[in-house]
Amino acid sequence: MERHNIIAEKLKEAVASVVPIAVIVFVLCLFFVPVESGLVLSFVIGTALIVVGMALFTIGADSAMTQIGNHIGAKLTASRKLWLILSMSFFLGVMITMAEPDLQVLATYVPDIDTSVLIATVSAGVGLFLMISMLRILFGVPLRWLLLAFYGIVFLLASLSEPDFLSVAFDSGGVTTGPMTVPFIMALGVGVASIRSDERAKFDSFGLIALCSIGPILAVLLLGFLYKSDAAGTASLLVGEYVTSVDVGAEYIHSFPHYMSEVAIALLPIFAFFLLFQLISLKLKKRPFLRILIGIAFTYGGLVLFLTGANVGFSSLGYSLGGAMVDHRLTWLLIPLSMAMGWFIIGAEPAVHVLTKQVAELSAGAISETMMARTLSIAVAAANGLAMLRVLTGIPILWFVAAGYAVAILLAFFVPPTFTAIAFDAGGVASGPMTAAFMLPFAMGVTGAVGGNVMTDAFGLVALVAMMPLITVQAMGALAQLRSRRSTVLDTLSNLADDETIELWEVS
Repeated sequence: MERHNIIAEKLKEAVASVVPIAVIVFVLCLFFVPVESGLVLSFVIGTALIVVGMALFTIGADSAMTQIGNHIGAKLTASRKLWLILSMSFFLGVMITMAEPDLQVLATYVPDIDTSVLIATVSAGVGLFLMISMLRILFGVPLRWLLLAFYGIVFLLASLSEPDFLSVAFDSGGVTTGPMTVPFIMALGVGVASIRSDERAKFDSFGLIALCSIGPILAVLLLGFLYKSDAAGTASLLVGEYVTSVDVGAEYIHSFPHYMSEVAIALLPIFAFFLLFQLISLKLKKRPFLRILIGIAFTYGGLVLFLTGANVGFSSLGYSLGGAMVDHRLTWLLIPLSMAMGWFIIGAEPAVHVLTKQVAELSAGAISETMMARTLSIAVAAANGLAMLRVLTGIPILWFVAAGYAVAILLAFFVPPTFTAIAFDAGGVASGPMTAAFMLPFAMGVTGAVGGNVMTDAFGLVALVAMMPLITVQAMGALAQLRSRRSTVLDTLSNLADDETIELWEVS
């Protein structure tokens, strides 16, 4: 009965997240922008698959990925062997990133770079920076100084890189911290942070996602010096052409085995490692062990359904819809529409729910889930608007990210360190598979219709979605800090007797 309640609750959350986006798209397709009816039918089926897939995946993430991360983190901590913690962090960072669904979605769109090479490069970057994150937790290094140093290196390399690689590099940093990576890495960080006994330890477990987002950017920028991209290249996105409803069904039937195989290959190393870890060290009892195995099965099934629905149903319609809006002279609607979809699409990102829940728990409710969700919605709406502005004007991505990260890092020196860590973590989770599967193809369709360069204009959307929460969440932290100081002053005033003299310098 309890499991049925959990499934019903997760399905309800998934419906609430996905339906607003589907309604916006349906209204556009039915009343404003004519698109092939087969694409709309495919989108309807894709919406249903994404809802069910998201529900199953979030159940699996809670009962499997988070638990595995907690157990491994606790065992690594108990060993107190630095070399073991670092080597395992690198290995797990690489393995978990290879299974990240939004990385796989992005990699299929990037021209001139072999998909496996891009995934391997990005995964190595995450593994390396997960090691650095562990060192930061163990030695209590302030996050703001690491961010300042590493982003300094990022922008130095960016100034020397080809424009075609800049957007892909920054997008890679955004997509690597998605629904697979986030619950695992955050749980691993909490486990390793327990090795420290000071009260700041649990808050230092935030910031892992922030640093792990930097590794892929640096790795892809370095890859750019080896791979020379064709500026005129077009993305390898294939738009489905459906003459009848049978064609739609055939496409889904054809795609299911492909994604079943792809997800199985991605999850196999994690599954094999967990079994080996269970036999050698963990030795869980039968019931919790079976619960994790069932969670892995839920994760597998959820990912297959999610990726199939996103790639077959959402990507094709997104690409066609973007181009059709330009062809039907609705260009003026693109920026506000992108902002509206950005506001709702953040709720459909599975990793966001993991982060907001953990933030609320570790902050003892001081930062509520609702507060975090609203702040992220504002950030992603603004990011989508800026991304569409870039598509229509061709403004270089470096102008936006250089200014945005400068503001974000400057804010880090004026807000509580916890808010900085949470903000940079939130930037990673905001840019997930829904953004990569629908908004990016939508921007690519608009770019093709206006005659822009896909590599420099469309790519970069995920990067902006990852950047804006760094500013908005820290701004929320600054407001919370100001409100806290004001309430302290009010409490001081209210505790004074009516006839007591108020010394202004004491209040201030």
